[in-house]
Amino acid sequence: MTDPTLAPMETWLTEPLPSAVAKSVRRVRAAEGVTRVALMPDVHLANDVCVGAVVAADGVVYPQAVGGDIGCGMAALAFDVEASAIDNPRAAGALLAGLRRAAPIIRRPQAAALPSSLNPSALSDPALARAASRDGAVQLGTLGRGNHFLEFQAETSGRLWVMVHSGSRAVGQAVARHHLAAAAPARGALVGLDASSAAGEAYLSDAAWACAYAQQNRLAMLRSVAALVDDLLGVEADWGSLVHSDHNHVRRETHDGRTLLVHRKGAQSARDGEPGLIPGSMGAPSFHTQGKGRPAALASCSHGAGRRMSRSDARRTVSRDALARQVGALWFDRRATGKLRDEAPSSYKDIRLVMRAQRDLVRSVRELRPLLSHKGV
Repeated sequence: MTDPTLAPMETWLTEPLPSAVAKSVRRVRAAEGVTRVALMPDVHLANDVCVGAVVAADGVVYPQAVGGDIGCGMAALAFDVEASAIDNPRAAGALLAGLRRAAPIIRRPQAAALPSSLNPSALSDPALARAASRDGAVQLGTLGRGNHFLEFQAETSGRLWVMVHSGSRAVGQAVARHHLAAAAPARGALVGLDASSAAGEAYLSDAAWACAYAQQNRLAMLRSVAALVDDLLGVEADWGSLVHSDHNHVRRETHDGRTLLVHRKGAQSARDGEPGLIPGSMGAPSFHTQGKGRPAALASCSHGAGRRMSRSDARRTVSRDALARQVGALWFDRRATGKLRDEAPSSYKDIRLVMRAQRDLVRSVRELRPLLSHKGV
């Protein structure tokens, strides 16, 4: 029986919802102004609002339904060379060594000038402007830890691609913390801001700034990687192949004739024909996609495979040898094996099941297998 106090929900799942996820989603559906919720097949538990959730609200913005890494997303770029060019110890070793400089994990040795489009003074608070000028300058073009990665991949045709997954780094976290602290929520409460109020407009503006920073962060890494590949292989990147998408945002969209605030946390926009990127794990393929614009899903799709095991559970149950077996011939810094156990393929859902569950949301246009992985530890 449908509960009239809850916003309608549609799901695209690979398995029944765990009780903790169902409880979290129920709270979101009951929140003020929420009109619709869609759950993607990579949905899993996270702080406040689940990853893999799309939340539409009328006039209310929910920072927790975007998350802290505002603008986090993926970008992919092709090279006019066969992937076999890096599939040997000498080339892979040189590439991994070069990536430590081309895509640093936490910060660059020297601050970089922010693009003119990223003026820190546009942020709503002087403390955020200072964070953008300070942290934003030394983190532009950096990867971050956790599930962020830079991966060289082989298309089924044999062509070499690179995919990077990163976000707004410290700036996005600062924006999220600032606006949640200003709202002074009760412990565990969802924070809803009137989108037409000064607080709501400030959050929306700052979140848009963080999304723009995240996009420039990924592009900065791709430019550095393109220069590295040119230096090592004498091959230029094909910038006409660039695919770019993000999966932590809120924006105004029209659905069913209504203008709504659509929040995506670990979910991509998938309008009809819209290009997207859906990565697997370190040991599984990734997919380039085109959206189908499914109205019931708020024109959305998953952002990846999604975790099936928490990081703490993975660290407790996955051994170094198990990780090495699961990633197979993947090139990566083997010295980091022990610290990467929470990124083991077994801690993620089966990407092929995820793709099958959302076949009415996106079409696959390109499949790629992982060759070399650069990750932070």
